[in-house]
Amino acid sequence: MNPHRSIIRCQVALCAALALTVTSAARADEWKYSFGPQTPGFTQVTNQAAYDATRGFGYLTPPDATGTSTSIFAVDVPEGNYDVTITFGNPTTATSTTVKAEQRRLVVEHVETAPGQTETRTFTVNVRRPAISTGGEVAIDFREKGPPVVPDWDDHLSFQFNGSHPGVATLDIKPDPDAITVFLAGDSTVTDQVFEPWSTWGMMLPRFFGPGVAIADYAQSGLTLSSFEHQRRLDKILSIIKKGDYLFIQFGHNDQKDKSPGAGPYTTYEANLKRYVDEAKAKGGLPVIVTPMERRRWLGTQPQPTLADFAAGARQVATAEGVPLIDLNAMSLKFYTALGPDNSTKAFVHYPANTFPGQAKELKDDTHHSPYGGYELSRCIVEGIKANVPALAGFLRKDVQPFDPSKPDSFDTFDVPSSPFAVAQKPAGS
Repeated sequence: MNPHRSIIRCQVALCAALALTVTSAARADEWKYSFGPQTPGFTQVTNQAAYDATRGFGYLTPPDATGTSTSIFAVDVPEGNYDVTITFGNPTTATSTTVKAEQRRLVVEHVETAPGQTETRTFTVNVRRPAISTGGEVAIDFREKGPPVVPDWDDHLSFQFNGSHPGVATLDIKPDPDAITVFLAGDSTVTDQVFEPWSTWGMMLPRFFGPGVAIADYAQSGLTLSSFEHQRRLDKILSIIKKGDYLFIQFGHNDQKDKSPGAGPYTTYEANLKRYVDEAKAKGGLPVIVTPMERRRWLGTQPQPTLADFAAGARQVATAEGVPLIDLNAMSLKFYTALGPDNSTKAFVHYPANTFPGQAKELKDDTHHSPYGGYELSRCIVEGIKANVPALAGFLRKDVQPFDPSKPDSFDTFDVPSSPFAVAQKPAGS
């Protein structure tokens, strides 16, 4: 058993035995919590406030006495989009906080405050359930059921308060039914990965958007265009997508392994992509096709394409259907080339044994990305949005800087804190 899981379970069990001090105060359609001194209109929460289903909020993992650990706070809310405003700071100490929502989605990166100073950030987050309004439900993959905590499909809106010295003063959650939803359909290179150190551009993308846009990542490991449909993930999206919402579609890694008669990048793959586009359009949605990023393959000093035909097929569908294309395949090759054969391992899950708790063996995965790789590929997606989806680009945060994949950020300065759920198993797909 991963010893980190045992620690988390013990923390939750201990916390459940402790008393809770709260002063209740929020409207039925708004959830407001204060984590420091009592704030008028907010429910005050102590560090001993374990999650309680009858109350509908509390810590799944409480902060420790030092104030330097990652805590996970959960609030029960209905399915939908929510504007979340967090005030950061501490009256007596400096703070450094990164926030991840639900299953490791990066939403706030490195907010620093001096003693007595406060900073406020607002973002929009999506909460989903398996049930489909037209009947039935999404076939949840075993990876999405835990353990220890897999919050993407549960009753909570969960937050990881992370960083070297997290300092959250208040949390305010309000429904935003008018927010634009960006639905992501894809495989393991897009999904909200459960465990460190695996990451994707889909998990990092929320960090780059301000309030009014929620990223709803329906991707899952091992899926093709067909199996995504068979698990009724597309049905779920089509049941709730509204006019002006987006559907980003990126497949190829697993479709490439389909050996059934007639299957291929220019036959079944293109036909399935076209169907996704047509069905999204029929609901008033705005489809965007994303070409699949490359794996890590080198011949001398040149990265080698492994998905060129599927990228070409995706480009053909985008042109024929008149929909925006984000050419992540081409940008990923520029990114890997800039890193070079040896340093490109930093963009993928390559870690020596014992880097993470319970990790006895070396990790060497040339398909799936590290947090650094996921972050840089997400910046590629952002550049594609700027160039080809200008209406959506208007919602990008003001601190988003131009990015050239041939001049990536330095790995040495990359610092997104790890989540508490570390290595369990390699994601499906290759």
